Amino acid sequence: MPRIKLKSSKADVPADYHHVVDGVMEVFGAVRGPFGVLLHSPAMAELMLPLVPFVREKTLVADLPRMLAVLAAVREREAKYVWGAQVGYARRVDVPEDLIDLIRSKGDTAGLPEDQRDAIDYARQLTRTNRCDQALFDRMLAKHGVQWMVEMTASMNFYSFLCGMTNAFDVSVTEGLDKLPE
Repeated sequence: MPRIKLKSSKADVPADYHHVVDGVMEVFGAVRGPFGVLLHSPAMAELMLPLVPFVREKTLVADLPRMLAVLAAVREREAKYVWGAQVGYARRVDVPEDLIDLIRSKGDTAGLPEDQRDAIDYARQLTRTNRCDQALFDRMLAKHGVQWMVEMTASMNFYSFLCGMTNAFDVSVTEGLDKLPE
């Protein structure tokens, strides 16, 4: 049960911010999850909303490494709502189920191809310690470049921010979404 009443429609925000609710509806089809919380500060929600299509569609980081890092960061944060929502999105962009299972179980990445292992390990290290091993960072930077690294890091940390919002306000997992182990 959420700790606050979540916003869910235009009726819940001042008229000056109805366009923000329209934007949330356009992106997600409904007001739910972190935006149910963020709309308590509609000006902040308005600023945050454009990041969703950016990290999904406009970043130069391909879906697979980005979603592996996002899922790994979300899993480390144990954010039930964001996990369920992002697993759904990961499946829509064809992230293999065995990789989702590995991240869900916090499994060993040693047997994965380097790019997949690096994306998961990078997210895990940053989420656990706020730091990243220099060799891992250097390898990813040499392979992908600075802009890629900035966008990869920003993408996973954007979802970490959403984890903080949903965890703090105890936002429930929507029925039908993938669930984290108890």
